Amino acid sequence: MRQICLLGATGSIGSSTLDLIRRHPGELTLKAVTAYRSVDELVRLCREFAPELAVVADPEFRESARRALSGTGVATRLESGPEGLLEAVALDGVDTVVAGIVGSAGLAPTLAAVRAGHRVLLANKEALVMTGELFMGAARESGALVMPVDSEHNAIFQCLPRGSADGAGIETLVLTASGGPFRSWDAAALESATPAQACDHPTWSMGRKISVDSATLMNKGLEVIEAHYLFGLSQDRIRVLIHPESIVHGMVNYADGSTLAQMGTPDMRTPIASGLFWPRRLPAGVEPLDLVKAGTLSFHEPDTKRFPCLALARRALEEGGTAPAVLNAANESAVQFFLDGRIGFMEIARINARALDSLPSGPADSVEAVLEADSRTREQVVQWVKAGPAGSDPNRQPAD
Repeated sequence: MRQICLLGATGSIGSSTLDLIRRHPGELTLKAVTAYRSVDELVRLCREFAPELAVVADPEFRESARRALSGTGVATRLESGPEGLLEAVALDGVDTVVAGIVGSAGLAPTLAAVRAGHRVLLANKEALVMTGELFMGAARESGALVMPVDSEHNAIFQCLPRGSADGAGIETLVLTASGGPFRSWDAAALESATPAQACDHPTWSMGRKISVDSATLMNKGLEVIEAHYLFGLSQDRIRVLIHPESIVHGMVNYADGSTLAQMGTPDMRTPIASGLFWPRRLPAGVEPLDLVKAGTLSFHEPDTKRFPCLALARRALEEGGTAPAVLNAANESAVQFFLDGRIGFMEIARINARALDSLPSGPADSVEAVLEADSRTREQVVQWVKAGPAGSDPNRQPAD
């Protein structure tokens, strides 16, 4: 019986995880659960699963959560804030943590889960993007099993012997990308793309921030950084291909000329089930892939002229240190300004490029150093946007 701490229960990762827990009550139990501000949903989950601990991440909502839980007869203990997230990870009996909190807010509890030696289903990109060396070093030291939940990294994991790239004779890894909703748009049209259009993903159902990252291809750039740390390969051996059908999630090219690919219908329950039950395979409620119905599968190289964020992520990985954290913070801030209608779609890439150009990176040798770079970058982006438009030369295009 796996005893699960679910960080971020109300997003797509959380919903898929909860569905699997319902399907396998003899295999999985929800020990601790967290949500950001969705008090009603958190209380509903407490009534359904009766976890030992529930955490509302925003402390301002603790009192409303407490009132909502009182009188329900549920014995779940309630905590709040960053300290509550850390307590959930460290709860006695927890052996598996599903890290589904989006953004840098998920860094501290995810790193704590690794340091505790848990099985960690990693859906939080920022843990590896911001603190890759620290994170994987902590996993080696504690013996934690890091299971990637991103469909692409999970696909790579499944195509590797025993999930490891060590001594496997690998030539290259291939991450696939749908290309997002704008893959056929020209550069001029991208300037006027709206948040609603950016969030209308053609194949996956995701949160708004991740949907925008998919539209800019920043999502894939962050995944290149993740793959570097997860599998220990240099970035020149990590390729990205646009694959609009989203059937092939990842491939591994081997030295003997073989290519292994993991395929499946686009459903996050598949990689999450892989992480929860590995090395076993149990039903996840996902329909088997019908290749006849899927039809033709197509692949092509990404266009970094129209979508420069992918190249910016590779640049940040090459620079190393806190450069990936700077890029991640700039991107998170810029995406939120875009969703709020404060900047245009292409300004996201321009802000990201300016952050790498003008904000110095230092050694990423501690969480404190990384978080300081994160905070400094966010403050600077606010100033740039206030100066408008985005505080940058509107004619300047990010270098690819």
